[in-house]
Amino acid sequence: MKKILLGATAIALLAGAPASADAGDWLVRLRAISVMPNEGADIDTIGGDVDIDTSVVPELDITYFLQDQWAVELILGVTPHDVMATGTTLGDVDLGDVTLLPPTLTLQYHFNPEGTVRPYAGVGVNYTAFFDEDLPAGSTLTSIDYDASFGLAAQIGADFEVAPDWFINVDAKYIDINTDVTINGAINADVDIDPWVVGVGIGRRF
Repeated sequence: MKKILLGATAIALLAGAPASADAGDWLVRLRAISVMPNEGADIDTIGGDVDIDTSVVPELDITYFLQDQWAVELILGVTPHDVMATGTTLGDVDLGDVTLLPPTLTLQYHFNPEGTVRPYAGVGVNYTAFFDEDLPAGSTLTSIDYDASFGLAAQIGADFEVAPDWFINVDAKYIDINTDVTINGAINADVDIDPWVVGVGIGRRF
């Protein structure tokens, strides 16, 4: 599914030539997003898999138009998640919670930049940092550490004009997030988070 979405988005980005230049416009959006991990893990020593819960949070994104149809977007937000190792030789192990800071930069193609409905598609890169690792109270675990992640991102969405320069926005992204996790300094896990991020919000163009 990830390869299909990335491929389809890349084709969409290359599907047409840019319209006349209109550089310098900004579009700022505030969304409510649902971050839905498509998780999986390879855990050494104790085996098993991972379960990561869905998080609903606000997100800010800032888009700069290079030309009428081409833009770059920076997506900003933080997402807290509860994490559980499941089906291990020790049973299910509560790994507490962790917060992700996943700034994502995409290059977008806007198909109808002057219309009432303005669909777009984008591809880009993501960097995810992990912080506030918090093991549950009373846990026999002593430490947990997450390595930062670099990966690709794909995006589709649309802006619906509701007043001059004001828009309602819907947006969906797939982000490739992978981290190496070390538990108690000895147990290592290769964890794919790979969330779908679906959001709705409001935006203003300047």
